[in-house]
Amino acid sequence: MNAYTKLSAKGQVVVPKATRDRLGWVAGTDLELIESGDGVTLRPRRPGKTLTPEKAVEIFRSLYKHEGPPISLDEMTASAALMASGEDVIEE
Repeated sequence: MNAYTKLSAKGQVVVPKATRDRLGWVAGTDLELIESGDGVTLRPRRPGKTLTPEKAVEIFRSLYKHEGPPISLDEMTASAALMASGEDVIEE
């Protein structure tokens, strides 16, 4: 369902009561504003669902831990090139 509203001089928008009631939004509901090419979408903010770059790095590091001595960039590059070549890799 579509609804219409106006932007106030202060940049505020009133969400029509029928829409708030249908969505279960009450005063104080935290909303997330998502910009798109030609407008915005409003949806309830989900605490804990916002992923900052710092949190993404923390999660990644916790999932992929390297045990052993440090690996040089040259070793990583050579390993990636070998895997990309499709050759069978046999380690001794």
